[in-house]
Amino acid sequence: MHRAALALVIALAVPGPSTRESAFVLQPSTGAPVTITFELVTRHVIVHAKVNNSRPLWFVLDTGANAAIVTMATATELGLTLEGNVQGRGAGPGTQAGRRVKNATWSLVGLEKISQPVSLALPMTLLPSGLGHDVDGIIGGEFIKQFVLALDYQARTITFHDRKTFRYNGNGQTLPLDFTADGHPVLKAAVTPLGGAPIEHRFMLDIGSGLALALHSPFVAEHNLLREQSGTIRAIGMAGAGGVSVGRLGRVGTVQIGTFTIANPITLLSEDKAGAFANASLAGNIGAQIASRFRMIFDYGRRSIILEPSATFADPFDRAMSGIALRGEGSDHRTFRVKEVLENSPATEAGLAEGDVITSIDGVAASTLTLTAILEMLDKAVARELTLQRGEQVLKVTLTPRRLI
Repeated sequence: MHRAALALVIALAVPGPSTRESAFVLQPSTGAPVTITFELVTRHVIVHAKVNNSRPLWFVLDTGANAAIVTMATATELGLTLEGNVQGRGAGPGTQAGRRVKNATWSLVGLEKISQPVSLALPMTLLPSGLGHDVDGIIGGEFIKQFVLALDYQARTITFHDRKTFRYNGNGQTLPLDFTADGHPVLKAAVTPLGGAPIEHRFMLDIGSGLALALHSPFVAEHNLLREQSGTIRAIGMAGAGGVSVGRLGRVGTVQIGTFTIANPITLLSEDKAGAFANASLAGNIGAQIASRFRMIFDYGRRSIILEPSATFADPFDRAMSGIALRGEGSDHRTFRVKEVLENSPATEAGLAEGDVITSIDGVAASTLTLTAILEMLDKAVARELTLQRGEQVLKVTLTPRRLI
């Protein structure tokens, strides 16, 4: 259906008087910027890292998280020492029971001289299949704030600048940042509903969400944004740290961030009763589909962000939709199973059903593709010949995605 399957906004309820300090041990260096590459997987930034000199691991860079977190499976594999209990919350109404991690540090491959404590272990069992990629952990604000960090989606690079000596000489726009109690970055923006007037409010900048824009349920209710159901469709495949998230997908007229106007973005109108998307203190989350239209320079120390529009800034939000939510299962995430089907969609017209496994697309074995590649194919209004495994049956269907909102 879409690539917004996971919203990785993580807030942590940790019993006890305080949480473990997560400060970097900074090693002497020349102060010259360091650049590494990253993989963009279903619009999520994923980097290579190691924990205690382990094998290379995959971590999601997420401004919606703060402390360094590993999955419980990775913590078990690496034999990390666990103690105490934590509760992880995010999009969705529930929580994840986790543990504190003791005596473990992580570092980026290519930036090994700088290490940071691993603070927490959470199950995060939906994350690898939702992204169709190995995921061993998440890094966020505690990491980002150690540098001035330039994130370039088009070049697939992250550049680390010395935060004490950094000076900006470009043509981007500098905007102030605020921070939530959990360390998540917040900026002021204005959203204009279709046919309405601009509404200025506070929004979390959340690159761990594959959405363009998610409006929180209290904001949606306050401004009666779901009064017209005809312009929206049910959001499927939505899950976060708190489990299944519910809402409808539609559009708003514009989002204004500083002097930048983003026109007609596809928007989640949340109906969650609890969790991150039910947070009344924020209007919503600005996600990766908007963030990726900029080269962004995070300067947490100066409480600011610099936005430079990229070559894709003015691209329309005109992608087609298939009506299916897919997961990449198995040890290699190459078993592509339909987890949910949207009513009155190209998927129902083609006869797809929950539980179907896509084994080929246009004659190409699905096992040679990634979930990211398949979702990009299904974002286009092009007829696709699918081979499906449904129990003992092998079916061939034609799926033609189209714009639904």
